[in-house]
Amino acid sequence: MAGIFKAYDIRGTVPDQIDERTALLIGRATALFLKARRMVVGRDMRQSGVGLSRALIEGIRSTGCDVVDVGVVSTPMQYFACGHLGGDGGVQVTASHNPAAYNGFKISGQGVVPVGGDSGLAEIEAMVRAGVEAPTGVAPGSLGTATVFEAYTRKITGMLHFGPRRLRVAIDCGNGMGGFEVEHVVKHLPIDFVGIFLEPDGTFPNHEANPLNPKNMRDLQAAVLREKCDLGIAFDGDADRACFCDEKGALIGNDLVTALLARELVPREPGASVVYDLRSSRVVPQTVSALGGNPIRERVGHAFMKRTLRKAGGPYGGELSGHFYFRDLWYTDSGVYAAGLVLTQLSRSDRPFSDHLKDLRKYPTTGEVNFEVEDKDGLIEKIAATFRDARQDRLDGITIEYPTWWCNVRKSNTEPLLRLVMEADDAATYERAKEQLMSILGTPSEH
Repeated sequence: MAGIFKAYDIRGTVPDQIDERTALLIGRATALFLKARRMVVGRDMRQSGVGLSRALIEGIRSTGCDVVDVGVVSTPMQYFACGHLGGDGGVQVTASHNPAAYNGFKISGQGVVPVGGDSGLAEIEAMVRAGVEAPTGVAPGSLGTATVFEAYTRKITGMLHFGPRRLRVAIDCGNGMGGFEVEHVVKHLPIDFVGIFLEPDGTFPNHEANPLNPKNMRDLQAAVLREKCDLGIAFDGDADRACFCDEKGALIGNDLVTALLARELVPREPGASVVYDLRSSRVVPQTVSALGGNPIRERVGHAFMKRTLRKAGGPYGGELSGHFYFRDLWYTDSGVYAAGLVLTQLSRSDRPFSDHLKDLRKYPTTGEVNFEVEDKDGLIEKIAATFRDARQDRLDGITIEYPTWWCNVRKSNTEPLLRLVMEADDAATYERAKEQLMSILGTPSEH
């Protein structure tokens, strides 16, 4: 059980870190913490999810709480089910993009509000570690099932308004839950698409369903070029993230997609607040501000992003990781809706995708680079001391900011890594700053 409770979800290897007994305790603790009378449970395609979901449901029901089991669904579908069906919260059994040996739990409270480390997950962890018992004299809650696919399809497609151009799109689901998004949403859109690895398979036989790793995007890039597509879209394992490449196969930073979405959503709502994570390019707040919006910087993680977006009441937010959050979906993340908004924007133009991105690709950047290091805290302090004359903040890791370049170095919440993002105004400044940082952090990991 050690180390499975993260900043914004629960995740670990099965069965050594997470087994059915742990799942039962998590279900029981979650229902008690939420004081829930009715919860919605779903799971992704991982084989271990069958037993873990069953045990989780048993734990929830042992508190007297009723459960609606929506079966195998993407994470956005489970969030939708929580909002659409109502109740006091829900749990998705998933390990997102992690390899086949992993599984985990994403917990939501009433109104599909995420439960994170500082909003209840620490209390749930304490209860689980104490071996929380079921209340005495309480009859088990009922167990029902529901299918939300038709309602979900109507919700997503009803919010997308396409122009006259019919796009040709390559879509790589990596054998994750994106296949369900294709089946229930993409097939109903006025586009032509080339599907890659659409069949959900928790062993991930072709490549990991982690589109942030460039090697997992190669099949998509090749398909875009081979099939002469207008763009490529990749979903992660539980389909709450989307990543993109243009018609030339060039990968697109998701912070640029956050800026691109501003062109679609901010003009509809003058003064709209847009939340972006602190790893994002300066082009994001610049674009939002230029369109009359209010950019809000936040730390990394869906629990933090959603909370801030909900407080601000903004139409959307975006992270460098490819999570895009939407007010019209209970402030939850949806890879397919983000993709749909990009598609609708392109469908109203004859210009290639790369042309839409040209003015956003203005700053040289490392993207997010990982480093395996033994003393993560020590290296962060060394960076703080090395660049002591810069503006610094500790919102998440450390951010160093000069007039012509900036960087953020933070500890991963899910893996034993330090993560760096650096951006500069020009190539020469970029190379100088990168050399300085690499001399401290060492050689980037391929992980």
